[in-house]
Amino acid sequence: CFHARRGFQRKQRDPGLHQLYYDPNIENKNLAQKWLMQAQVSPQAWQFCWALLSPDKVPEIQYFGASALHTKISRYWSDIPSDQYETLKTQLFSQIACFSSGSKMVLTRLCVALASLALNTMPEVWPGAVPEMVRVFQEEGGGVDGRARCLALLELLTVLPEEFQTSRLPQYRKGQVRGALGREWGSVCPLLQQLLRQGDSPGAVKARVLRCLSSWVLLDVPLSESEGLVEDCFTALPDPELFDTAVEAIVNAISQPDSQRYVNTLLKLVPQVLSLQEQLREAVQNGDMETSHGICRIAVALGENHSRALLEQVEHWQGFLALVNMIMFCTGIPGHYPVNETTSSLTLTFWYTLQDDIMSFDSERQAVYLQVYRPVYFQLVDVLLHKAQFPSDQEYASWSSDEKEQFRIYRVDISDTLMYVYEMLGAELLSNLYEKLGRILTNTEQASSWQHTEALLYGFQSIAETIDVNYSDVIPGLIGLLLRININNVQLADTVMFTIGALAEWLADHPVMLSSVLPLVLQALGNPDLSVSSVSTLKKICRECKYDLPPYASNIVAVSREVLSKQIHKTSQCMWLMQALGFLLSALHVEEILRNLHSLITPYIQQLEKLADETPNPSNKLAIIHILGLLSNLFTTLDISKQEDESGESTAPPVKTAPPPPGPNPVRCIFIIIIIIISSAQPHAVCAIFEKSVKTLLHDFAPMVSQLSEMLGQMYSTIPQASALDLTRQMVHIFARETDHFPPIKALFELVTSVTLSIFQQGPRDHPDIVDSFMQLQAQALKRKPDLFLSESLDVKAVFHCGKCVLLCSRTHTAHCMCCRTELLPRCSDMPPVARVVQENGKLLLQAVLEAIGGGSSRSLMEQFAEVLFSLNKHCFPLLTVWLKEALQAQGFPSTRVTTEQKDTFTQQILRERVNKRRVKDIVKEFTLVCRGLHGTEYAAEYCL
Repeated sequence: CFHARRGFQRKQRDPGLHQLYYDPNIENKNLAQKWLMQAQVSPQAWQFCWALLSPDKVPEIQYFGASALHTKISRYWSDIPSDQYETLKTQLFSQIACFSSGSKMVLTRLCVALASLALNTMPEVWPGAVPEMVRVFQEEGGGVDGRARCLALLELLTVLPEEFQTSRLPQYRKGQVRGALGREWGSVCPLLQQLLRQGDSPGAVKARVLRCLSSWVLLDVPLSESEGLVEDCFTALPDPELFDTAVEAIVNAISQPDSQRYVNTLLKLVPQVLSLQEQLREAVQNGDMETSHGICRIAVALGENHSRALLEQVEHWQGFLALVNMIMFCTGIPGHYPVNETTSSLTLTFWYTLQDDIMSFDSERQAVYLQVYRPVYFQLVDVLLHKAQFPSDQEYASWSSDEKEQFRIYRVDISDTLMYVYEMLGAELLSNLYEKLGRILTNTEQASSWQHTEALLYGFQSIAETIDVNYSDVIPGLIGLLLRININNVQLADTVMFTIGALAEWLADHPVMLSSVLPLVLQALGNPDLSVSSVSTLKKICRECKYDLPPYASNIVAVSREVLSKQIHKTSQCMWLMQALGFLLSALHVEEILRNLHSLITPYIQQLEKLADETPNPSNKLAIIHILGLLSNLFTTLDISKQEDESGESTAPPVKTAPPPPGPNPVRCIFIIIIIIISSAQPHAVCAIFEKSVKTLLHDFAPMVSQLSEMLGQMYSTIPQASALDLTRQMVHIFARETDHFPPIKALFELVTSVTLSIFQQGPRDHPDIVDSFMQLQAQALKRKPDLFLSESLDVKAVFHCGKCVLLCSRTHTAHCMCCRTELLPRCSDMPPVARVVQENGKLLLQAVLEAIGGGSSRSLMEQFAEVLFSLNKHCFPLLTVWLKEALQAQGFPSTRVTTEQKDTFTQQILRERVNKRRVKDIVKEFTLVCRGLHGTEYAAEYCL
């Protein structure tokens, strides 16, 4: 601090500030930043910050001085004696006056500092803060011209509500200050109105007035009290220099949640908004995107925030309908988003809101509104589908990748809107789309663009993806129309594929149509440009229609095998394709499954054999991982024991049953073939395929438990991997309780535990993934088969110490301490080895937990430590009673800030709570605040919420 004070007194030559602003070396900048931040919060800051504001300093140094003042006032208010409040206020007023004609950034920072002072002193110490601010800056004097004083005052009034929004005031004070600020609006509003209505007010003053209004309305100023000012904002919209700030002020004012109470004011605003239509049309015609965007924001803000309130004013229905049509114009604004226009996307949420509000009325009123607004929503569908159309091929090719991605997201938003609109328009919407598509595809006299066809199909797809269309009578006709489409464009072909995929559930109920659509899908499968759409569609069909696909299985497998061999798809699509084949094969007879599997995976088996014989290198490592990934995804969905998809939901229709008769599990048959080959491959990938295979086979995997346990132990001993621990945990969960499989599982568990304990000795922080997986394995073993801990070969004490070590890590993952907290401690009563370890080492665990609570660990982890205390209290109460007394007797432990009385109180509170875990957490939270010297502060108030 001494060096900071001396350094800052050097005239305009402070090395820290000059390093921060001018040194090109980023390391020097970071060092300077750290040093200056320390100086800023030091006690000496009160001395040097005023010196830094001297007129002979450069603006960067003056800015730092003003920032230091704000930091001290906003964060260290309690350091300021109450008898210095008035002096500090006077000095700030003086500095603001000096800088009203100086650096804008310094002026703003000084205003923020004074605003923070006002918030900390109102309403008790400085009850008339705003009137005094107005009076001080309206007084003549100081050599400052009136315009500069006016702008300084407006800047101060603008930052006052903004500072309140980000202030660190305690919750009880926030309510008091908010109320006081609300009462000050009576002083602010007339001033703003006067300045905005004066014909000779400079543009800069009017712009600052509008910014000030935007700031104050965020304090929930009643719309009725700002009505006149909001109307004045509309008169500012024709001025290009004021347009943006006027839009922001209007939008902020009418978007406040409380403003819906002031219906009369809202009704007055509707004509004001409608009067902007001519300006909107001119802006659109002239390509003025900024103006059209701003006017659209105003219309949408009024409609979206107050649609229900305005709908309820039945006598004014025509005005609101005109507003809806104005928003429709904004939705259909000419041009392609985001290249030629960026406005239409603002309106989509409005259509959700309006529909929700209409559908929320009682049936009688709903019928009236539907009569008016159903035609509007049919028009909306036409507008949205027009906006969803792709541009010409030449124009689309000129777009950047970012523009194409924004357009894709925009189409997704349109898709969501169409899905929502279906809830209002129902089956009539599908019929409407079908008729339009039919007219296009059957009109031989006038050719239509592919973009129009694609957009109508996109509408179908959007609805069919999320809405049950199984009972729609237009779907059979739609399938027929799909076959008539001349697919000569990638975007159109993509949408055809996605539309077929969206109809997969319908195809499951109408399998006769599969023969029509499958050729389209299989043909598209060979086109790399249609990779995502064709593969995902085939996967949906194989999942939903698998019991109707056996006649097509050989063809599907053959085509899939061919495209996989050509490597035309990316890795993720290859994995999806294997999942699709797994669904398909699951519905076949075992002999057919084996025959198809043989033809499908034999090339991969041969490739694995070749790669396994090669010297390991990055190239063959990636090839092995890719092949194992393919097999793993195949095994994930190839399941003949149940008809479930990967999410666990039934995919088979209730009237159908799985056809294959009992027989050897095909996954096991294939698995036995490749187990020796892949045992020398990449451990992580090998474990991944084993884990998926175990989940798929479950008890059918039993014959391979011994072989896999031995191989897994060898792999983990050579190269410890978290994936091996995860697979071990899976095997413990499934097989540890079976007598025949307990010996190999026990041997594997002891081996991986021993290897992992050696890793802990070297430093567990270097292997966080292994730590996580190991603690989860221990917890699973204690829960599933506690007998594993009765082995003389297992060092239970070491496992206990590992749990304690992990518990005190700074990370927050709850699995860390699961074995100590959830499973290990409750076993004290029925497992002698565990009981001995806890009796001998429990005090060390308690001391570590208390040290963490005392300040040794992050406050975000206190709930975890509280749960350990709760578990100790519940299962080791006699021991905890003694340990707590002994541990807390030490002077200055767990913190020098707690007294003996406070420690005694903490002990009594903990020992009383053996049932209420929530109460123990509260006790620990409060005690850690006492230990850290934070009890009773605003931080404590926020922490305890």
